[in-house]
Amino acid sequence: MPVPLPVLLITVTALARLLGLLAVPALDSWHDAARVGVAAVYLLAASGRLIPRVRADLVRMVPPGLPRPDMLVAGTGVLELAGAIGLLVPTTASAAAICLGLLTLAMTPANISAARRGVLFGGQPPTPVGRRLAEQALYLAALSAIVWLPF
Repeated sequence: MPVPLPVLLITVTALARLLGLLAVPALDSWHDAARVGVAAVYLLAASGRLIPRVRADLVRMVPPGLPRPDMLVAGTGVLELAGAIGLLVPTTASAAAICLGLLTLAMTPANISAARRGVLFGGQPPTPVGRRLAEQALYLAALSAIVWLPF
């Protein structure tokens, strides 16, 4: 069973901060650790676009009526990958966080649509809308913190 993305975010952020405290100067703040944690979430999300079964589920999640769901899934994967890499580079982290925030907002209607239509993901029922929105809010909060909080 895959690790839930909120757990991945918190775990990777905490581990990165621990590494910063122990010996890695590049991770010597919560801000730097958060960049790594959020990047892990978007790298994992982007990687799902490459796994045929997961990709097929993501294509089915695209709301009916949108053109070329396969290309939309591929495009969002490329954007997630670029954003995750951008988060890891201090000089581009803020711009990457803003772009990933906008992408997350743009994809939220597809997640709501998939939940309402009962689209299965990995053979499992979709994440309920309330939980999905709470997760999206967590990612947006983490991205916002990267942009505006020098913690």
